[in-house]
Amino acid sequence: MIDLLWTHVWWRYPPRPGWESRLYHGFNLAEGAVWCVFAVLVLARWWRRRKSAGEIGYATAFLTFGLTDFVEAWISTSSLLWLKLLNLFVLFALRHRALSHWYPGRRLY
Repeated sequence: MIDLLWTHVWWRYPPRPGWESRLYHGFNLAEGAVWCVFAVLVLARWWRRRKSAGEIGYATAFLTFGLTDFVEAWISTSSLLWLKLLNLFVLFALRHRALSHWYPGRRLY
């Protein structure tokens, strides 16, 4: 049970020849790049305006989520999935905080 929850390898690149493996690999690389671009955009916004140090945390959360996608492109383990889930929770918490602080009337979340 511990292996299944923490150390189990779900996927490794290349697992076998086939287009599905290449598609999954390429998708994770592209997704990681997009998250890193989001991190750079948030950091650039903070650099221009310097309104909140929370934006540095937001950029860091985007960056780490992108880095986990790069790792997932090569190997997917249970511990990596738990880390991604934790990082996603942090992203949603930071988004909720930012929306409630700067856009209190908004209900999109």
